[in-house]
Amino acid sequence: MILKELTKGRLVTINYYKDGLFRTCKGHIYGLDLRHQTLSLKGENQQICSIRLSGIREIH
Repeated sequence: MILKELTKGRLVTINYYKDGLFRTCKGHIYGLDLRHQTLSLKGENQQICSIRLSGIREIH
């Protein structure tokens, strides 16, 4: 699966929609919950951001 490959520890930037707003979060993949369809990203300032997979528009 492509998303599991992202958990290898590389720095990624994710563009996504949350509550109707376009947002960007940069960091390392912290966790992937396929049951709840969410991805957790640990940001550069150690803040954890939870993103729904359906809201993701672009991953670099």
